[in-house]
Amino acid sequence: MSHDANRIVLGRVSGVFGTRGWLKIYSYTRPRENILIYPEWQLSISKQWRSFPVNEHRQQGGSLVVSLEGVDDRDAAAAYIGNEIAVDRDALPENATGEFYWVDLVGIEVVNLEGISFGKVSRLLATGANDVLVVDGDKERLIPYVRDIHVIDVDLKHGQMTVDWHPDD
Repeated sequence: MSHDANRIVLGRVSGVFGTRGWLKIYSYTRPRENILIYPEWQLSISKQWRSFPVNEHRQQGGSLVVSLEGVDDRDAAAAYIGNEIAVDRDALPENATGEFYWVDLVGIEVVNLEGISFGKVSRLLATGANDVLVVDGDKERLIPYVRDIHVIDVDLKHGQMTVDWHPDD
């Protein structure tokens, strides 16, 4: 999931559906249907963002499909395959205390209880059992994102996460 200060990428256009301009969507949200709660999306088109109101959406088999305003035929829809889908940061719901969006964790420094810096979070992985932090520093470390066991504190204001993790792991 890429981002800038005011825009959060939530998915991408993965294909076309039918002949009337509907798009198949690959969602990065969990659950994946959460991407459908936003009434307006931004698509990256030639490295520029353009807003599209979402007209209709539904699940079609195992896929999510949408109709965007101004995309009325299969050829027009095909031009958007591969484009990222984003929303304004302000459109995201507030987090509950102790919860974070993944995008907020990318780039923060990770230190262990002894104060040893492991580097910065480069991305997170969804593994099914729990999410995993990928920390790039002197070496790449994979740290399970398990609150109060491995992840002791997250301080977004100071850009630092404290983990209970041995430097040799």
